[in-house]
Formats: sequence, C-alpha cells, structure tokens
Amino acid sequence: MTTIRDIMTIDIETCSLLDNVFEVALKMKEYNVGSIPIVDGDRIVGMMTDRDIVLRCIAEKHPASSKVEDIMSKHLITLGPDTEAQEAANIMAEHQIRRLPVVEGDRLIGMISLGDFAIRESLGRQAYVALENISESNFRNKPF
Repeated sequence: MTTIRDIMTIDIETCSLLDNVFEVALKMKEYNVGSIPIVDGDRIVGMMTDRDIVLRCIAEKHPASSKVEDIMSKHLITLGPDTEAQEAANIMAEHQIRRLPVVEGDRLIGMISLGDFAIRESLGRQAYVALENISESNFRNKPF
C-alpha cells in the first residue's frame, strides 16, 4: 500500500500573510510553480494559485500590492500523510485539483501533485530517470 507520505514533495516553497500578490507571483516564476501555500508560521492558512492572481486580482483590477489574504483561496482540501495514494487520486479527480497540501493537524508538511503520481506511481524508476533526462535536455536546447 502506497501512502502520500511515500510520494509527497517535502521541499516546498511557501509565502506568508505578510507577502503581497506581487511577491507570490515572483516566487511562482522563480520556482516555476502554479501555486504557493500560504502559511502563518508552519500552519497552512490558504493557497495562492496563478488562477487566483488572474481572476481575483488582475480581472478585478486590484493592485499587485494587494494583501495575499484578500486574494488567496481560503477553502482548502488537504490530506494527511497516511492517506492511501489511490484515495488521494480519487479526491483530486473528484474536486478537479492538481495539487493538494499534506498536513498533520493544520501544520503543512508537504504537497502532492498529479506529477507525483505520474512519475512515481505508474512509470517506475527507469522511466522516471529517462523522463527527467529528456526534460532537462529539451530545456537546455530550447532557444529563448
């Protein structure tokens, strides 16, 4: 039985309630991610997605200096680390969510994404290494 603890990402970037939307967007760009957990200490209080920035900030003509708390998604669906991988995949499919915070109590301990399932669950180690090498090669050879 594979649990979320076995496949979750533990090295995640976060922002705090002290950050503004612009700072969150910069972190998304720097780490090439589409969502950032918002924490108060180590307690998760929200998520900011690129979609939140577009729909709740830009489309509503709020400045990039807006408080994270005013733009972030506050209704969170989270998983515990001992959730079975299949159950987590079902929850993600049901709610059409690509990334979920993994928590113990309300303390953020990791993230699980669809990519974590694709890479670790169905491909196996050799395919994972091949995919990683192909991705790095394509990135290096891409003209910008």
